[in-house]
Amino acid sequence: MSQSYGFSHQIIQTQPNYPGGHQLDPMSQVGWMTVPMSIPTNCPPGLEYLSNIDQLLVHQKVELLEAFTGFETKNKYTVKNSVGQKVFYAVEDTDCCTRNCCGPIRPFDIQILDNYKNEVIHLNRPLACTSCWFPCCLQKLEVFAPLGCLVGTVEQNWSILTPQFTVKNAAGDVVFKIRGPMCTFSICGSDVEFEVLSAVDESMVGKISKQWSGLARELFTDSDYFGITFPMNLDVKMKAVMLGTCFLIDYMFFEGKRDEQQDCMCDCTN
Repeated sequence: MSQSYGFSHQIIQTQPNYPGGHQLDPMSQVGWMTVPMSIPTNCPPGLEYLSNIDQLLVHQKVELLEAFTGFETKNKYTVKNSVGQKVFYAVEDTDCCTRNCCGPIRPFDIQILDNYKNEVIHLNRPLACTSCWFPCCLQKLEVFAPLGCLVGTVEQNWSILTPQFTVKNAAGDVVFKIRGPMCTFSICGSDVEFEVLSAVDESMVGKISKQWSGLARELFTDSDYFGITFPMNLDVKMKAVMLGTCFLIDYMFFEGKRDEQQDCMCDCTN
């Protein structure tokens, strides 16, 4: 049984005008994805870039201070399409004390910006428990597009053996279920995949993959590479929620695992 995610389109000829936004010169936009000609009806500003995309690549910027000292810095990410064009830039908004005292379980806000430096997506993760032994206080991520306008949530489900999540739209309807592997380590160069399942029949409609990024990067930094796939005709708001899901998974399972990754690599090479 298939599930429809269709939407209607309208044709525009110019980049939408963002109140208070930043205008950039043409040279500063080199390497960025151009605005699509066909844009969904009632599309939040900035999400039109997601309308003709079924794959996103998320690259975390390597922070040398963190790599050599262990001092936790703000995470920064570049979000690209399948041909390597930049779509968004994401920046963590937390204070120094929170990052270095709470580590990967820290609450955060992430601002996702377009090439005009306008915030088009805002992610909020409150402080919550990560243990399966406390099912009353599990992880949750709220996704806004723009800030103040909720478009969906990602909620961790109680599970002992495998990571599981529910992805909901703004009305609280379940759109996807996400099921992760029993082991979230990248062993000997393998990708770690979280399956995206239809809420209707639990068929696989996409995935979020923590991709192998090379021995040196894995051992000495917690900088990550992710790939996200979803249906092409999925509503752009839910595509934004799927992008937010990727960040939540990164913080829950891969942030701060430098030492564990190193131990795992040593075992594989012995």
